[in-house]
Amino acid sequence: MELAHSLLLNEEAYNQLGEVQKAEFIFEWLRYLEKLLLATSRNDVREKQKTLVEQLLSLLNNSPGPPTRKLLAKNLAILYSIGDTFSVYEAIDKCNDLIRSKDDSPSYLPTKLAAVVCLGSLYKKLGRILGNTFTDTVGNILKAVKSAESQGRYEIMLSLQNILNGLGAAAAPCHRDVYKAARSCLTDRSMAVRCAAAKCLLELQNEAIFMWSMDLDSVATLCFKSFEGSNYDVRISVSKLLGTILAKAITSKHPGTASRQSIRRVSLEEVLELLGTGFLRGSSGFLRASGDMLKGTSSVSRDVRVGVTQAYVVFVSTLGGAWLEKNFAAFLSHILSLVSQSHPKATQTQIDAICCRRCVSFILRTTIGGLLGEKAQLAVVKDICQAIWKLKKVMDVAASQHMLVCALQELGNLIHNLGTTAAPLLQDSSTGLLDSILSVTLHPSISVRLAAAWCLHCIAVALPSYLTPLLDRCLERLTGHKSSPEAVTGFSFAVAALLGAVKHCPLGIPHGKGKIIMTLAEDLLCSAAQNSRLSAQRTQAGWLLIAALMTLGPAVVSHHLARVLLLWKCVFPASPKDLETEKSRGDSFTWQVTLEGRAGALCAIKSFVSHCGDLLTEEVIQRLLPPLPCAVDLLTQLSSILKMYGSPLKTPSVVYRQRLYELLILLPPETYEGNLCAILKELAADLTAPDIQVSASTFLLPPLCHQDDLLILSPLLQETDHRFIEEQLLLGNGVACGSLEYDPYLIYEKDVEGDSVPKPLPPALSVISSAAKLFGVVCAHVGETQRLPILEQLLDSIKHTKGARQQVVQLHVVSSVSSFLKYVALSKGCLGPEELKRFALTLVTGALESTNPLLRCAAAEAWARLAQVLDDGAFTAGLAQVSFDKLKSARDVVTRTGHSLALGSLHRYLGGISSSQHLNSCIGILYTLAQDSTSPDVQTWALHSLSLIIDSAGPLYYVHVEPTLSLIIMLLLNVPPTHAEVHQSLGRCLNALITTLGPELQGNSTSISTLRASCLLGCAVMQDNPDCLVQAQAISCLQQLHMFAPRHVNLSSLVSCLCVNLYSPYLLLRRAVLACLRQLVQREAAEVSEHAVMLAKDSREELTPDADIREIGLEGALLILLDKETDERLCHDIKETLNYMLTSMAVEKLSLWLKLCKDVLAASADCTAITCVDTMQEEEGDKGDDASVLTTRHDEKSHPFTNPRWATRVFAAECVCRIINQCENATSAHFDIALAQEMKKKDSRNDFLVLHLADLIRMAFMAATDHSDQLRLSGLEMLLVVIRRFATVPEPEFPGHVILEQYQANVGAALRPAFTSETPPDVTAKACQVCSAWIASGVVSDLNDLRRVHQLLVSSLTKIQAGKEALSHLYNESASTMEILAVLKAWAEVYIIAVQRHKNHRQPLKTTSCLEDSIRNGSCSSDGLLDLVYADLGTLSRLWLAALQDFALLTLPSEFASQLPAEGGAFYTAETSENAKLQYYNSWALILHATALWLTSTGFVVADPDEGASDLSRPVTPTSMCQGSSSGATIKSPEDVYTDRFHLILGISVEFLCSLRSDATMESITACLHALQALLDVPWPRSKIGSDQDLGIELLNVLHRVILTRESPSIQLASLEVVRQIICAAQEHVKEKRRSAEVDDGAAEKETLPEFGEGKDTGGLVPGKSLVFATLELCVCILVRQLPELNPKLTGSPGVKARKPQMLSEDGSRLVSAALVILSELPAVCSPEGSISILPTILYLTIGVLRETAVKLPGGQLSSTVAASLQALKGILSSPMARAEKSHTAWTDLLRSALTTVLDCWDPEHFSLVDETHEELDEVSLLTAITVFILSTSPEVTTIPCLQKRCIDKFKATLEIKDPMVQIKTYQLLHSIFQYPNPAVSYPYIYSLASCIMEKLQEIDKRKPENTAELQIFQEGIKVLETLVTVAEEHHRSQLVACLLPILISFLLDENALGSATSIMRNLHDFALQNLMQIGPQYSSVFKSLVASSPALKARLEAAIKGNQESVKVKIPTSKYTKSPGKNSSIQLKTSFL
Repeated sequence: MELAHSLLLNEEAYNQLGEVQKAEFIFEWLRYLEKLLLATSRNDVREKQKTLVEQLLSLLNNSPGPPTRKLLAKNLAILYSIGDTFSVYEAIDKCNDLIRSKDDSPSYLPTKLAAVVCLGSLYKKLGRILGNTFTDTVGNILKAVKSAESQGRYEIMLSLQNILNGLGAAAAPCHRDVYKAARSCLTDRSMAVRCAAAKCLLELQNEAIFMWSMDLDSVATLCFKSFEGSNYDVRISVSKLLGTILAKAITSKHPGTASRQSIRRVSLEEVLELLGTGFLRGSSGFLRASGDMLKGTSSVSRDVRVGVTQAYVVFVSTLGGAWLEKNFAAFLSHILSLVSQSHPKATQTQIDAICCRRCVSFILRTTIGGLLGEKAQLAVVKDICQAIWKLKKVMDVAASQHMLVCALQELGNLIHNLGTTAAPLLQDSSTGLLDSILSVTLHPSISVRLAAAWCLHCIAVALPSYLTPLLDRCLERLTGHKSSPEAVTGFSFAVAALLGAVKHCPLGIPHGKGKIIMTLAEDLLCSAAQNSRLSAQRTQAGWLLIAALMTLGPAVVSHHLARVLLLWKCVFPASPKDLETEKSRGDSFTWQVTLEGRAGALCAIKSFVSHCGDLLTEEVIQRLLPPLPCAVDLLTQLSSILKMYGSPLKTPSVVYRQRLYELLILLPPETYEGNLCAILKELAADLTAPDIQVSASTFLLPPLCHQDDLLILSPLLQETDHRFIEEQLLLGNGVACGSLEYDPYLIYEKDVEGDSVPKPLPPALSVISSAAKLFGVVCAHVGETQRLPILEQLLDSIKHTKGARQQVVQLHVVSSVSSFLKYVALSKGCLGPEELKRFALTLVTGALESTNPLLRCAAAEAWARLAQVLDDGAFTAGLAQVSFDKLKSARDVVTRTGHSLALGSLHRYLGGISSSQHLNSCIGILYTLAQDSTSPDVQTWALHSLSLIIDSAGPLYYVHVEPTLSLIIMLLLNVPPTHAEVHQSLGRCLNALITTLGPELQGNSTSISTLRASCLLGCAVMQDNPDCLVQAQAISCLQQLHMFAPRHVNLSSLVSCLCVNLYSPYLLLRRAVLACLRQLVQREAAEVSEHAVMLAKDSREELTPDADIREIGLEGALLILLDKETDERLCHDIKETLNYMLTSMAVEKLSLWLKLCKDVLAASADCTAITCVDTMQEEEGDKGDDASVLTTRHDEKSHPFTNPRWATRVFAAECVCRIINQCENATSAHFDIALAQEMKKKDSRNDFLVLHLADLIRMAFMAATDHSDQLRLSGLEMLLVVIRRFATVPEPEFPGHVILEQYQANVGAALRPAFTSETPPDVTAKACQVCSAWIASGVVSDLNDLRRVHQLLVSSLTKIQAGKEALSHLYNESASTMEILAVLKAWAEVYIIAVQRHKNHRQPLKTTSCLEDSIRNGSCSSDGLLDLVYADLGTLSRLWLAALQDFALLTLPSEFASQLPAEGGAFYTAETSENAKLQYYNSWALILHATALWLTSTGFVVADPDEGASDLSRPVTPTSMCQGSSSGATIKSPEDVYTDRFHLILGISVEFLCSLRSDATMESITACLHALQALLDVPWPRSKIGSDQDLGIELLNVLHRVILTRESPSIQLASLEVVRQIICAAQEHVKEKRRSAEVDDGAAEKETLPEFGEGKDTGGLVPGKSLVFATLELCVCILVRQLPELNPKLTGSPGVKARKPQMLSEDGSRLVSAALVILSELPAVCSPEGSISILPTILYLTIGVLRETAVKLPGGQLSSTVAASLQALKGILSSPMARAEKSHTAWTDLLRSALTTVLDCWDPEHFSLVDETHEELDEVSLLTAITVFILSTSPEVTTIPCLQKRCIDKFKATLEIKDPMVQIKTYQLLHSIFQYPNPAVSYPYIYSLASCIMEKLQEIDKRKPENTAELQIFQEGIKVLETLVTVAEEHHRSQLVACLLPILISFLLDENALGSATSIMRNLHDFALQNLMQIGPQYSSVFKSLVASSPALKARLEAAIKGNQESVKVKIPTSKYTKSPGKNSSIQLKTSFL
């Protein structure tokens, strides 16, 4: 293939190839040439032009295939347009000659066609340059048309289209001729030719004025003719032609006077009249009405009607939305008149009427729904309303009924799509919308009543707040008008429809409505017999209401189940005998009513089974069963009853059958085991009944065929945008489309196809599909012996019928047997005896050769299922052999198609049929069939079958890949484009091949790259195919290739192909485009986006998507598409694609994304209307203008988005939230304005979120104040995200303020509307969350500003105080629960924050005494917030406690259900408890925390001011702990009340923490732990925990579990804090007991005092019973997790082994420190004996942590864990237990061992890795630990000689270490030891170390200090000596002073030296001088004698004093400061441990 990539054709390489490869080679060269020519310079092209032209023209004679000729023509045209044009005439002549040639042989045809295509292409490209040659050319081509066959006619039409396109107006002379030729082609028998002719005429009408003026009528008639017998593509093309021409006729500005005489103006009325004629009379013309037309027998064929319907849509779409808005009234009245009685032809039969209504609905839906924005749609609703009022007044029922149905359905659809934006319409009384619908509910026609009910359903789904009021109105009228048959049915339909809407409304309806409806239904059923005029209606209404009630789900139904079951039992006779009596007694009318009632009952039970599965317990099933046998009995009797009473019972009996079958399908077959045979017989009779006339294949078979096979069978089955009307063609003329009046019971069901009206088929048809489905189930469950006779019977019935009926029966039988085989296969059952297999086989084989393609398809499926069920290799092989033989011998299309698909199906279900020779022969046969060019059908089926085999064979297929691929390419290059279905099958094969090759396609071997090139070539051919479905196949093939071999797919050409087809009119093509885009952007979003924009900029043609993409990028184009698209799957893909793009690019393209979202949100935000509500009255100055500034600033330039729907705006709002999240994961500059501005200055391309804050707030405001509730929720969510992310961003221009502060007016304005009375609870709940976040964020510090938002919360608090009773009755009770809890949660959050701020501000106040400081710190604002809350705290605390109590009740396990209060809790009702649980789960945690804080603040001491008077107006629950004495029971003491509250909080916390659900949020766990902390902050609860040891242990175990299961450090730290508080509580308790014992036994002997604390007098701790043990477990768990080395099991030795110490993370360090604090507290909880048991563990752990984490840090600091372990050590060592007499000796021993351990840790011989580890260890930590031991224990621990000597050695050794920091620390520690009051401890150290220190200091004299560290060493050393002087006894002091003074004096400098000295020497000099000044006076005698004895010293001292005289005053203060740096750090550490 690489050889094909050259400018000239490489003829050498070409000639060496075989035939197939030659075609590939040429195509590849032409593809390459096209790109190359555009890129090559003009001169280079001219050089080679001659050769190139010759090569290209010579190819014409090589009979090029369709794709090749198209490319060839394109290249020729490009070549001439770039190079010289003089030789172009020769080329044209050559082509004309080829066309004129008389050779008619098939082999010459491709050459002729190629010549035709070339001419078209040349004229299109070169146009008028070609001068006058065109008349000859066109003449020549038109002559050829007459003799051409279909391919020729097709190509000629397309070629003419191109010629007209290129020449424009210049072609005028030929217009008439072309028009004539195209006219005849428009009614050609080949559909492809019709399409081509339509395209040609579409091109012609651009210039040929006569088409839309004089000849308008005849063009219209022609189009109507063309619709006859058309297919989907023809209808699309011709309707486009007709619609465009008619639109042009209205809008055209007529050209100058020259042609005036031929012009006539056409008015809108005329055009609509013209279309109407086509719709009503079809193509039979206007005057030439044929005889049957006059007789009134013929009705318009459906395809004409559907075509005209599409033309209407094209007509309006071409004129556009603005036109429709202006002319809507006229348009509506015309469209509705199509189904009015003035045209009885259209609606003479019900079938016709339904089809026409479908068409009218489609026109209205597509035009109004697709072209108008929301504002215009609201106007349209008013128009339709007026139309309904007018129609209602028409007395003639028949005249108006169909018009009303269409109007009502469109009204419903419109409001459904408008959602809550339609609210203003319903409030507007002038429209009277609801009244008009409710009044039509009484219309005499049942279809109108149903349409009105459906319309109410749509209103309720769109506006949930209207659901309950509407339900009430309908129920009221139903009760009031019980005596009117219309009212009973009409309002029962309405109620059922409204009940069906409940499942779409999350807020639901009040629970009590269920009871009202149930009672009413019972009443209707009971009163049915009273009045025979109403019995049928009341019976139907009663059961309909019950059936609809079932959709409310188990929560509601469970309360009424008993009554329903009772009614069910009563509706059927109790025994067969009763049934007999019934039969003999009734008359025709009573039977009608009876059957109606029983069918209704069956429907109700069916509804119950499908909607309340949870209630189907064993017991309920047992109660359901008894009536079933009787129902089946009645089924068997129906035929005899029918004979008796005749035709009035026909429909009721069919409906009864259908209902029974539907119910049986849902029930498990075991439930009706006894009746299986009877049912089976009835089914067989139904399926072969003699009176079935219609073929129902199109709805029976699709479920039984495989989804993929359906696509080849019938393009009608494919999903298209016109599916709604195309369906009627699918069903064939005799069958009605589905419509609601056929089965009113469907009105409450959710429609399968989205939101349109349910469309049940007529009962006669639906009973067949239910029967076939049930047959499968029943037949599989009867005994094998009973199956045989039934199958025999079915086979016979086929044989005994003749003609058309035979086909129908065969169809029914095959479908039921298929469903049986499918059921058996799926349930892994077995078939039964041998004969059964034979029967099944005969049946299926017969069907495989049926003329109905759907039947063949179902039979192929059944054929394979049969093999699958039998699972016998030999049988399968036999089946395959049968097909092989048939295919080899048969010549007819039917057999060949059926059996080829049978082979494919066999492979699909049985894998590779295990033997490869089968595979080979299969493929061989299919290859042959695929090349049978005489029959495209055979090719299509064979190729489809081949694709199935490729799919199922998997790796087995590798051997066949190459031949298959070359076959596919050959066919792609040669099959005519008119056979689109063959190309589609080829596409499927290619796709399967690519999947089979998979990732191997990435390989580089020659064979793989050849395969890959062929695949790409195949895709290219398919991309050029005119058929959209083939293009869709090409895109999905490229998508597969891109997945497996991304480097080899040219992304830019793929993206351009996707962009062009983005707005394609074909649904499946758009789906393919988006599926592909979605995959591409997951991997390379940025590249895709860039390619799209570049292509749009380069693009020469003005394609609509490109225009969009150029402006707003691919992202914007997708958003526009999302707004227009109605297909759910497509919308889902668009959203996914945009989400992937957003995730990978939002941060880089921030401005673009935000602008898009803003445009979508602003395009429709009718801001100005909102602002007037929101400019607040109470604002001071310009505060209030903020909101208006935001909203009134409309962008000047027009938006790309015109009036987007609310769903698109909601998506845009969600996108903004996602963008903020993406920015959070990017750089911090997005949330730091100073940094952002700075980086923006550096590079203006930088973009940061914080710079767009104003836009974010504006968008959130627009969304939050919209009419649409969903958008309001999204807007509030966006506001919440913005507040949370930006609350802390400071405002650089105003220090101390944050950036959000300037937007407070907008936040207030956005929140206020959410608190009005008519706002739905979910919006208010969300707004509460935003309020609390805003207050808690601390953005606003000024109380007056905060008050505005605070006021909103106060208002909602007032609203909810009345409890669950007072809230709105519009929604379910659980909705008010949600609102109440949201308000309480919001207050809780505010209170928690207020308390925290209050705490944080209280702490600094201790240090600052001055009041002004505290005001500056803003403490007043923090206390102010608390004051704000304080006013309502009494109420809040009561409500919080009530909510917690509810929560506690709701979380009880189900076995306590009986103990729950019958009427529910404070805020929920018993019936809605399930729904309420969820709301409580979302909010209890913060409420718990707030309640705990409130209880803490009252300290459990102050009684509530309202405690006694807290009679809330709500029922008192049995455990009301917060409701004081309202129950009149005994009044609880405050102590009891507190105990209850304490246990409530503790209980909820423990229940939650001990069984953490996987979905428990971090927020809940943290809040729960904080609540426990708050609780234990005050003495009373601590005393409760302390005194109840089991409670403490329980809590500890729960916390242990939390620590084990939750990794988050913050949760673990919070848990440890609670543990510490529990231990403190226990300590307090032990202290208290000891104190009281001492007071009581003051006089008694000390020895007899009982032991308090754990371990009593034995010292034993029992696991599970011991608090200390539980705490130890928990602490060990924390420590070992952070430091695994502490676990002796891990290290394998009991001692503390030396390993390299490690630094822990910050979180780790905090956890370890917290655990150590707890450990050091433990001895105080124990008795002396107990403390001895735990001491070794505690010491081991503490010293272990010290040892493991003692890392050297710069500057001699200690790590936080070491500091903590030293602190803990100090706590343990100074414990009173060490001194207590009982434990003193044991403690002393243990502490000595501990000191030894510490010393050992650092012993060099202790190390295995002496050097490294020793280097790492920190000596300072060791020495500090030793010092702690020396200073904190009793002397006997450390004074034993061996230990004392080791300690002294350590100090000596450390003094020798060179590191200055270590020396400084050593001096500091010695300083503290020397000062120790007990001489026994301090003296040995002084004796051993003083001389050392002296020597060190004298050394310094010789070696002057060079840096501050050395200076500090000297200073510390001097301090130690000074200490010695003070500690020494009197008589030694003088000696010491005499040693000290010379050292000091040696550092003094004289005045000369002082000037030149370094700062260090100077500081030293100052320090020495200052010390001398202090010591001199103290020991003056020694001082004097020393100075006297040494003249050198004296001289030095004097010189220094003199030199210093001047500056002494200045120097003294500075010298003070020089000491501080070192001192600071060291002193802190000392004070903390020693």
